[in-house]
Amino acid sequence: MNPSISEHRQGGRQSLTIAVITVSDTRTIETDKSGALVVELATAKGHRIVSRTIVPDEPEQMSKVLVQLGKDDELDAILMTGGTGISPRDMTFETVSALLTKPLPGYGELFRMLSYAEIGSACILSRAVGGLMGKTVVLVMPGSTAAVTLAMNKIILPELPHLVSEARKV
Repeated sequence: MNPSISEHRQGGRQSLTIAVITVSDTRTIETDKSGALVVELATAKGHRIVSRTIVPDEPEQMSKVLVQLGKDDELDAILMTGGTGISPRDMTFETVSALLTKPLPGYGELFRMLSYAEIGSACILSRAVGGLMGKTVVLVMPGSTAAVTLAMNKIILPELPHLVSEARKV
């Protein structure tokens, strides 16, 4: 890694406060393997999970939860899984995109690029999206455990402290 990138990243806090949201009409806390994996991987890196919620793929309910979480000045990031496909019920992309004050198109682009290496052209069905909602980082990944593993290990966990640091600058 380029030394200047490494130095730039070191400015971020290494222990963050995170909310985890799973978008699903059928999963429960007990059956939500992807949300559990987000929690496991984030806590293994020293981050603190302050909220874990499952919301149905209903824009109004998703928006309500996101807006409420966004009011918490202590919350650094919201990590979401699920609802990123193209079926008529998949509304996570539209709902989150409408709430972002600063989109991060590179997140979804990079996720799809890395995903292509694993699943080929089917990666175009993913509508992973990310950005800032005020000063809170919001990153959405597909609902499969393979997608969560890829997003968390290759993109989110290496970059999240730096993202939060940049988002919170005055």
